[in-house]
Amino acid sequence: MKNKNLSELMSYAGKHRYLTYLSLVLSVISAVLTLLPFVFIFFIIKEVIEVAPNFSEAVNVAYNGWMAVIFALISIIIYIGALMCSHLSAFKIAGNMRKTMMSHIAKLPLGFIGEMGSGKIRRIVNESSAATETYLAHQLPDMAGAVTTPLGMIVMLFLFDWRFGLICLVPVVLGFASMFKMAGPQMAEDMKNYQNALEDMNNQAVEYVRGIPVVKTFGQTVHTFTRFKGSIDSYYKFCIAYCKQCRMPMLMYTVFVNSAFAFLITLALILTGGEAVAQSVLLSLIFYVIFTPAIATSMTKVMYISENGMIVNDALTRVHSILDMKPLPDTPKPESPKDNSVEFKNVSFRYNGAEMNALEDVSFMVQPGETIALVGPSGGGKTTAAGLIARFWDVSDGEIKVGGVNVKNIKKSELTETVSYVFQDSRLLKTSILENVRLSKPNASRNEVENALHKAQCDDIIAKLPNGIDTVIGTKGVYLSGGEQQRIAIARVMLKNSPIIILDEATAFADPENEALVQRAFEELSKDKTVIMIAHRLTTVRNADRIFVLKDGKIQERGTHDKLAGADGLYAKMWQDYQTSVNWKVGGAI
Repeated sequence: MKNKNLSELMSYAGKHRYLTYLSLVLSVISAVLTLLPFVFIFFIIKEVIEVAPNFSEAVNVAYNGWMAVIFALISIIIYIGALMCSHLSAFKIAGNMRKTMMSHIAKLPLGFIGEMGSGKIRRIVNESSAATETYLAHQLPDMAGAVTTPLGMIVMLFLFDWRFGLICLVPVVLGFASMFKMAGPQMAEDMKNYQNALEDMNNQAVEYVRGIPVVKTFGQTVHTFTRFKGSIDSYYKFCIAYCKQCRMPMLMYTVFVNSAFAFLITLALILTGGEAVAQSVLLSLIFYVIFTPAIATSMTKVMYISENGMIVNDALTRVHSILDMKPLPDTPKPESPKDNSVEFKNVSFRYNGAEMNALEDVSFMVQPGETIALVGPSGGGKTTAAGLIARFWDVSDGEIKVGGVNVKNIKKSELTETVSYVFQDSRLLKTSILENVRLSKPNASRNEVENALHKAQCDDIIAKLPNGIDTVIGTKGVYLSGGEQQRIAIARVMLKNSPIIILDEATAFADPENEALVQRAFEELSKDKTVIMIAHRLTTVRNADRIFVLKDGKIQERGTHDKLAGADGLYAKMWQDYQTSVNWKVGGAI
């Protein structure tokens, strides 16, 4: 692994970095001690051959045997100590890395989550940090030992009989040549492509799981989700191609590193010239046949260490894909909104990597206390416009003002307090209802939470829960429907009591009964507030003060429901289509 990568990992370790360094020292000592039993084995073989066939004269066999065992045990104990030190440090580093990433993610605009994908972010936070943990806990100490062991082995190869030592290097060199074919520069690129394929498949899997209700309802198969199936196919094709690419080099490597005995026997036959085997040749042959398998083990460690080093390098690159993203800039001279108005002035916006603008020269004004609705075909820019108000992204051109102040000049914390956003698919955490609602106001009293839940029409939900508002969602079979979760989310926003409310398809997952309760909750929530609604169910926006119809990122129409429904435009057609769909029933139209 590159030194800069190790230095970066150590920056997360704090005082635990010294445990990492200690683990390296202990691993080196263990690697040296691992070789000493072979020295005593050599003495045993030498003594036995010299006294043959009078083996009773071999008086030092037991002593040398015990010494070999003692040094092997000491080596194991020291290696265990090295692993304990490396694990403590690795856990600390992985934990701090995750905390750093999550802390940074919390500072990034919410639009970042949507663009990167929750599945990809989860995989980077969890698995990239886990890759560094595995490397630091196991591979790094092994690397120190793997570097020390071959050096000690080379000394030993030439210490006892240089001729046999030299012949042992032949399969080592051939094995390294085969290994380089697999673990060379191309492997770094292959490892990156492999992680990309995994990441894409993970991201698509998350989206597929979210869409399972639709799949089961309409009896579809995985083939319906072409992007998910495509990610699986791409991963499969890459893995098969990579395995085929490595098949021959791996075969050659395995053959070479395990064939040292064949070279040794060949040399022994050459040295004897077909005559009786000399004691010195027999001693060297037996010893090197016993010793050379350790070379194969050592080389295999080197191969996997090279691979894991590339994995860590790729993991840190992915960590930086998050940490290098900059939060939206905060103004050095913040201003406070004068009221709860919202204004778009010639706003254009384009997503990263997109070829066309999602919004194009959009202008409109929302007066304090006014309720407006954004409607239009899917992909028209409704959610994008709402997200820009909450500053999920910054506009490409133009400006958005809240209370007469450009949102870029409002302190982020104040903008968050000023604008509340109710998402289409509100998520509750696996904690109590009380704590879920308190997320918007951590210091809220129990009475304040209960009052917010009452206003959000949640009394029936609380009544059926075993422990009331102290019931933990997701445990012991306690789950809420989509509409019920939405009402809890509305209670959260009510507790926050922001002057500007954005409702993004907030009734999308509600059944008729829940929708009626959600609408009542909206009425309570909207009192004395500026409300911006996004909806496909046009009945929910009939009473809006004004309606803006967006298509292809532009405002096509604006006005009240009665005015737009009576005109010959896009809204009138949408209203007619909506009425037809509502009145339709099995067996034909009403």
